[in-house]
Amino acid sequence: MSHRPFPGRRSVLRGSLAASAALTLPTALGSAPAFALSGRPKAGWGVQTGDVTCDSGLVWVRSDRPARMIVETSATESFRNARRWHGPLLGADTDFTGTTRLRGLPSGEQIHYRVLLADPDDPRRTGEPVTGTFRTASARRRDGIRFLWSGDLAGQGWGINPDFGGYTIYNAMGALDPDFFLCSGDNIYADGPITSSVALPDGSTWRNITTQEKSKVAETLAEFRGNFRYNLLDDNLKRFNAQVPSIVQWDDHEVTNNWYPGEILGDARYTEKSVDVLASRARQAFSEYFPISTLRRPDSRVYRTVRHGPLLDVFVLDMRTYRNANSTDDQTTDAQGILGAEQLKWLKGELSRSRAVWKVIASDMPLGLVVPDTGDGKPNIEAVAQGDPGAPLGRELQIAELLRFIKHRRITGTVWLTADVHHTSAQHYQPSRAAFTDFEPFWEFVSGPLNAGAFPASALDNTFGPERVFVKAPTASNVSPAGGYQFFGEVDIDGHSGELTVRLREQDGTVLFTQVLQPGRVGQ
Repeated sequence: MSHRPFPGRRSVLRGSLAASAALTLPTALGSAPAFALSGRPKAGWGVQTGDVTCDSGLVWVRSDRPARMIVETSATESFRNARRWHGPLLGADTDFTGTTRLRGLPSGEQIHYRVLLADPDDPRRTGEPVTGTFRTASARRRDGIRFLWSGDLAGQGWGINPDFGGYTIYNAMGALDPDFFLCSGDNIYADGPITSSVALPDGSTWRNITTQEKSKVAETLAEFRGNFRYNLLDDNLKRFNAQVPSIVQWDDHEVTNNWYPGEILGDARYTEKSVDVLASRARQAFSEYFPISTLRRPDSRVYRTVRHGPLLDVFVLDMRTYRNANSTDDQTTDAQGILGAEQLKWLKGELSRSRAVWKVIASDMPLGLVVPDTGDGKPNIEAVAQGDPGAPLGRELQIAELLRFIKHRRITGTVWLTADVHHTSAQHYQPSRAAFTDFEPFWEFVSGPLNAGAFPASALDNTFGPERVFVKAPTASNVSPAGGYQFFGEVDIDGHSGELTVRLREQDGTVLFTQVLQPGRVGQ
């Protein structure tokens, strides 16, 4: 597999914001109407690509004012013989963001692209182009695949710290030259305000870049949009976005902690108590700030399959939108579960039809780790496992049905990747250790956070027989990024042997744990 250096031979991303120049940034930075419309459009939030396949991909940009999005692609950095794509008109209805789909791309090739923003009244007046690059998935098995995954960004009040260098973990990830990055949810913390400083246990101070939209919990559409813009103030993230495609899913903190449909909040910080109203606003902002293929469909869904050639299919789940209410999760029947009936049917069908060697199930929540929800003072459950080591109950029933389906349909090469719990670990699930035994063994790997508080390891539930083969987690809660415990995971698929190697890495790229899996096995 060929690799490009990071940040690449091309010039670094132009037009980026110098995030470390000031600790407090005015609201006008994220509000296009505040700019004088006499100048040329600017794309100060960088560019990004998403859901890249063998022959297609999505390119995203945000303008500082109304503009027509134009994308040019080329096989070289010189942009000779460039192909031009006319994108949408960017306006206030999408917070001046837009996405252009590129089709008919060559497989397994490095694509160089640049985005121009043109004055809608005078197409000859364009702003300075912003450049990026990505590799399309290869249709040749021998080329192999490398990708990364993690989640949980700017949580628990730990934001962009210029003294710390900002989100430096993206530099370590970029140095590995991945084909794509899978973000497993909690891309923002809409429920987590960020203050200018936080006192650390050693007596030092953590300083944050702040914005008005991050000064309170997000309730309005403008505030949700401001949460997504906040992360794009970090130059490390913008540079990474310009060079590595993403596959993005969402979880709870894109809306509010541990939310479920129909919930009415008791949190005194909120004047809008309906989670359904908040989720609708958050979903709009989420769809505006990430290039996700299915959000342009009439059903506007997050769950989807992203195919990456003959070696890999990624099944991106949505464990948030269709779940039932958080409860003690000990019911003996549960048709809705955490996925909803329609998504479960979709996943079974997609797994059955997949001919890829490896089938990565991108889960925004872990299966056998107990994640409680005690926000209202009740012993409710937020994820799947509820701590009862016996036969499946509650949401476990749906997962048991899926695992049974994988076994009896003899679906090979399934691997579960997740984040959410703010530590890193590897669990092997084995029926000989389990209360429910009608499944084949499989692995679940956990990573994250990217830049958020780190937390102790979660308890295990023995219903599916997990054994924690590796874990690294702090003993204290909400350890800041300055204290370490920030993680990402790497997956390498060898194009010749078909072996899949998982590496769990620390913030600086240090390998903590390695597991090699063999292809062609039911479960794993």
